[in-house]
Amino acid sequence: MTPTADAAPLAPRSVAMLAVAAVAGLTAFAWPLFARLDASSATTATFVFALVLPLVLAVVVAELTSDSLDVKGLAMLGVLAAVGAILRPLGAGSAGMEPIFFLMILGGRVFGPGFGFAQGAITLGASALLTGGVGAWLPYQMIAAGLLGLGAGLLPRRPTGGAEIAMLCGYGLVSAFAFGWLMDFAFWPFGIGPGTQFSFDPDAGPLANLHRFALYNLVTSMGWNLGRALTSIVLIVLLGPGLLHILRRASRRAAWASASRGRVVGPDASGLG
Repeated sequence: MTPTADAAPLAPRSVAMLAVAAVAGLTAFAWPLFARLDASSATTATFVFALVLPLVLAVVVAELTSDSLDVKGLAMLGVLAAVGAILRPLGAGSAGMEPIFFLMILGGRVFGPGFGFAQGAITLGASALLTGGVGAWLPYQMIAAGLLGLGAGLLPRRPTGGAEIAMLCGYGLVSAFAFGWLMDFAFWPFGIGPGTQFSFDPDAGPLANLHRFALYNLVTSMGWNLGRALTSIVLIVLLGPGLLHILRRASRRAAWASASRGRVVGPDASGLG
């Protein structure tokens, strides 16, 4: 079994910014449930968005400039984001078969939640620039992908071998559906006309609207979410063991440094490197 490497340590500043960005990011998606929408709500969504996106970018910058990443760590972040940006067009528009999410899961798993958040956000931003897919949906995609990488970095560190792959497959299944739900919910209150059983009702409560959204998502997006989940699971099973080994070797050679404890963090510190 391959030993599980310690992830890049998070400075207190990064922890605080990750927490704020995660809460603010989820708020950017969920606020219509708790606000009475009117004709200007689409404009209001833009302002909410403008407040949240700088937080996301601040977390990315904090991770890039923190003491927890050396030059090799920054290079690895750039490589993973670039590979993800290149992979994304290969599955775009193909029944949800998107091959980039498994790479975010593996990156967050090996290098930690801060790295995972930065990798997810940068990957979606870079792929949008590469494919010309820049639009109002992009910041939401960056937030959702960042949260996906963040979650992968927070998974229990203990499982190794087949148990670890099974855990990552389970996370790939859950995160694929969560990403789809978040992205659908980002436009659902504004994009579906009134008067149907699937429409957002500003006079209804949060639970009633969530029920309407669940029905809408089940009818329109289940196939895409399932395709995304199966793609992630298959790629994790086929490529996960080898890539985890490669990324952990890179992690050991990058020698994540902990300024607060004054020592090298990772397998090298315990003689495993």
